Amino acid sequence: MAGIVVKDLYKTYKGAEEPTLKGLSFSFREGSIAGLLGPNGAGKTTTISIICGLVRANDGQVLINDMPQDAAHRERIKKLIGVVPQRIALYPQLSAVENLTYFGNLYGFKGKALLQRIMELLEVFGLEKSAHKEIYKYSGGMKRRANIIAAILHNPSLLVLDEPTAGVDVQSRGMILQFLRDYNRQGNSILYTSHLLEEAQSLCEEVVIMDEGQMIVQGNPKELIQSQPTCDNLEDVFLHYTGHALRD
Repeated sequence: MAGIVVKDLYKTYKGAEEPTLKGLSFSFREGSIAGLLGPNGAGKTTTISIICGLVRANDGQVLINDMPQDAAHRERIKKLIGVVPQRIALYPQLSAVENLTYFGNLYGFKGKALLQRIMELLEVFGLEKSAHKEIYKYSGGMKRRANIIAAILHNPSLLVLDEPTAGVDVQSRGMILQFLRDYNRQGNSILYTSHLLEEAQSLCEEVVIMDEGQMIVQGNPKELIQSQPTCDNLEDVFLHYTGHALRD
């Protein structure tokens, strides 16, 4: 079964001269680790925002586990999805426990069960010793790890991450990637964006490369590399399809 289906998405922001999405279509099967890749301005973050129900498309459709992302299904889909945005979505003056308690309450979790879940995840992510430290005192890698915890408190079956390892140290990146592999092995789906193509090549079972609001190519990274005689890795494939011109 397809976990995510995107059909003919169009999106033009108010005041924009050009559409951000121009008939974007792709699908990923349920239980996969999938990558959505593209240059700056390709429309990746807009696509993720529409998939998660945070932004409305002008036209087209998104299906999550065969349910349309619309008002009638929004609450059911909300319980299925965990969203890790590119920017840290935590209150800097609050501690990790205070932040996570707040987000847990939004999902309807309270009391000892929530606190136990928080402490378990803080330990998994190596943050238990900093549980009561304010977020603004955290390093970049620690903030990224706490940001992920906030998205998985309700154990979502689809985890959507926008640049989850951007600007983090090698140890934090390794820990995050291993967590994603382990989370996927539990039967959960993962949709992930990154500019780190070597990372995407090692992590993703399938990728979509998009540019200028449209899908350019989709496939298994190894198969995409093998399909182009001049390409030795996913970065070569990416440049083959999107070119070498600089992007704003």
